[in-house]
Amino acid sequence: MKKLAQKLVKLLSKKKLKVSFAESCTGGLLSSSITSISGSSKVFTLGLITYSNQAKINILKVPKRIIIKHGAVSYETCISMVKNLNKISKTNISLSITGVAGPKGGTKQKPVGLVYIGIKKDNKTLVKKYLFKNKIRNSIQRATVNKALNLILSFAK
Repeated sequence: MKKLAQKLVKLLSKKKLKVSFAESCTGGLLSSSITSISGSSKVFTLGLITYSNQAKINILKVPKRIIIKHGAVSYETCISMVKNLNKISKTNISLSITGVAGPKGGTKQKPVGLVYIGIKKDNKTLVKKYLFKNKIRNSIQRATVNKALNLILSFAK
């Protein structure tokens, strides 16, 4: 994770790009992975931990009806999170994460390990769905952060 974060900070600095994050199930781990790197202040603008549905609705302006209809862990919530984060932060790249880190809280439809990562750069928006098999909370969070860092790297090139 640290090597990926270093590589990302270096690339974003070189390209003069700024990033922002809205995290739920990773609880700030993605923001922490970036801010632990010297020079990150040149590229990292904003990190929000919108853990509760209320925070997603009040801060990120995710419509309540989306959370009621699709749930907090859904494609629809994730895309709304990233689009609204982008409006708030005005960064080149915005990324949102929502998922079930476990070990409890999963359902048949939304099992532990289900994570959505949304990314927006310019007019391109993408949401990727992952299902991590390791049901250990810390492992799911770390795997999510690694996927997120790789996704930003691919968008920043």
